[in-house]
Amino acid sequence: MITGSCLCGAVRWRMEGPYARMSNCHCSMCRKAHAAPFATYIIVERDKYELLSGADAVCIYQSSSRMHRKFCSKCGSVTPFDAGEYEVVPAGCLDDDPGIRPGRHIFVASKAPWHEIAGDSPQANEYKLDAPATAPAAARPASQPAILHGSCLCGGVAYEVTTPILAVYNCHCSRCRKARAAAHTTNGFVDPKGLRFTRGADLLTLYKVPEAELFAQAFCRVCGSGMPNIDLTRPRISIPFGTLDDDPGRNVDDHIFCASKAPWHVIADDIPQHAEYGSA
Repeated sequence: MITGSCLCGAVRWRMEGPYARMSNCHCSMCRKAHAAPFATYIIVERDKYELLSGADAVCIYQSSSRMHRKFCSKCGSVTPFDAGEYEVVPAGCLDDDPGIRPGRHIFVASKAPWHEIAGDSPQANEYKLDAPATAPAAARPASQPAILHGSCLCGGVAYEVTTPILAVYNCHCSRCRKARAAAHTTNGFVDPKGLRFTRGADLLTLYKVPEAELFAQAFCRVCGSGMPNIDLTRPRISIPFGTLDDDPGRNVDDHIFCASKAPWHVIADDIPQHAEYGSA
């Protein structure tokens, strides 16, 4: 029996295996919902899953005619959702090692242009087990566009970035994993004066971890997507790359806080790794 929870701890659950499967999803909706490069889900039989607390804190967003998503209304973490006889659990929120590893990458044709899928796990363009395993390579801009655009899953919140991206990091710290319910976040750092919301700023909710000096996450209260937190007191702020609508024209510089990474996630690329903050 293992447990999981959202960032603020309001929503908590427990579950046990054996689990049906575990997959990394690269579809654009999962990227937006998690504000991360991909989402990792474990499929759990309903009678082996139990919600312990926080039912009243869970919000539901109907992302398509066939799909609804859930998130914590207090902190924005993606939370488990029901799918027929199964519960679909975001692995990034787990407190323990589930003892299972992602068996495949799905919807790779929709993957983020700035994210490299490394390793030898099978890849599929769709959800089917026997789907084609290749994705067309998209042309990339030679440099960062003059203006970068981003938005949440429901489209209610949108922003633009007009200054250069100073650095890009994959952060594996436990707070980032819980916040976005993912293996890690990918954040680009910019001058706060170069970012502005073009719509929906009134839809943003901000949650700050009580014991943290700085860690806080902004999210859309309608769909739960993580959004930039404009703090003019800081020299640079983070842009969750999972919410970008444009290709930023650059890749990740470093993995940081790798000492805290999820036990079920393998860093298979050759990007420099740092146990903590490293060169960030």
